[in-house]
Amino acid sequence: MDMSLPWSRLVCLALPALVAGLGTVSAAEPLAGPARAAVDEFLKVQTAGLPGKVRITVDAPGSGPLPACDALEPFVPPGAAIWGRVSIGLRCPGDRPWTRFVPAHVAVEGRYFVATRAIDSGRPLGPGDVAERSGDLTRLPRSVVTDAAALTGVVAANRIASGAPLRRELLRGATVIQQGQTVQVVAEGPGFVVSTEARAMTHAEVGAMVQAKTRDGRMVSGLADAEGQIRLTQ
Repeated sequence: MDMSLPWSRLVCLALPALVAGLGTVSAAEPLAGPARAAVDEFLKVQTAGLPGKVRITVDAPGSGPLPACDALEPFVPPGAAIWGRVSIGLRCPGDRPWTRFVPAHVAVEGRYFVATRAIDSGRPLGPGDVAERSGDLTRLPRSVVTDAAALTGVVAANRIASGAPLRRELLRGATVIQQGQTVQVVAEGPGFVVSTEARAMTHAEVGAMVQAKTRDGRMVSGLADAEGQIRLTQ
């Protein structure tokens, strides 16, 4: 007599056992206790200067429960940025030192700016070209503009598509001083403001260092401001 069973019958018989076996696999234990406190404090310090509201999620260690340790030392690998997905190291010194890594996610909810319409290369940005948005900055390029002041006196360095996040490399300062132009050189201090005319030696964008020659032949250096003046640096 043929004792073999059809394949479909074998699957039906084996499936309940497989499901029952899977049900006995427990989820990884989340990081807790002193280790979680050490990671939270480390990330709190490291993210203090980020431009937005920080939300931190710490996952369970992939290597299983951590051994006991009285002096945990959190760290990040060299060159790693605490931004988005990150691996936090935990080092335990002592007679039997060990190192483990814990996966974490650092989200930064903040504002950024997008183009409201297509902006051609070389065109100055005006109020109608820009809109503020909010979201997780870690999902955007690191160079995205988050400060409205950075959009003052700038032009598009390349064509910017409508709706695109504004990145620093897509912008450059507007040229406010032309080479050979007669400009006002301003020196300002406590209780006084002095200005004189000079001839600019180079082109300059807002905030750029520029040299100029005064009428008596002296060379002076200062920063170009948005009004096309040169403000002497101390």
